[in-house]
Amino acid sequence: MGADGPAFDAREDQTLLRAAEAAGRPIESSCRNGTCRTCMRRMLSGEVRYRIEWPGVLEEEKREGWVLPCVAHPVADIVLA
Repeated sequence: MGADGPAFDAREDQTLLRAAEAAGRPIESSCRNGTCRTCMRRMLSGEVRYRIEWPGVLEEEKREGWVLPCVAHPVADIVLA
C-alpha cells in the first residue's frame, strides 16, 4: 500500500484488490468491475495494466496516478497511497 504501509505480493494475473484481500489487507470496494470507484486509490509509483479500457478512471485521473485496484493488474512493484 503506502511506502510505510502494509506490503503484499500480487501476481500479474491477479487484480490488486484480490491480492490485497488474499494478503489480509482488504481495500474498500463495492462493484468489483471498475464502475463504482469505491476502491479508487492513487498510485505513487509502479505500473498497472487493465485488460480493457475502464470508464471508471478519466484520462486526467490516470495522468495524476489514480487507479482502480478492482480491475488493475500489476506490471511492476506498486506503491499506493
